[in-house]
Amino acid sequence: MDFEEKARIRLETWITHNDHHGEEYQLFAEQLESTGMKESAKHVRDMIGFTEKGTESLREALNALGSVEK
Repeated sequence: MDFEEKARIRLETWITHNDHHGEEYQLFAEQLESTGMKESAKHVRDMIGFTEKGTESLREALNALGSVEK
């Protein structure tokens, strides 16, 4: 397996991992809010946005691998 294949696998794994965290963060934010912890819920929702931005960067990195000249 060459480095490009390894990089592709690593990026795909990280994207999936981040997507799962985003789902967990959303559930947790809902739980916080439903128990009156609105400020904490807001901060967790902020984290969701940061995670989504990071995941988008990983997707762009993965897409850029397709344009690598061999």
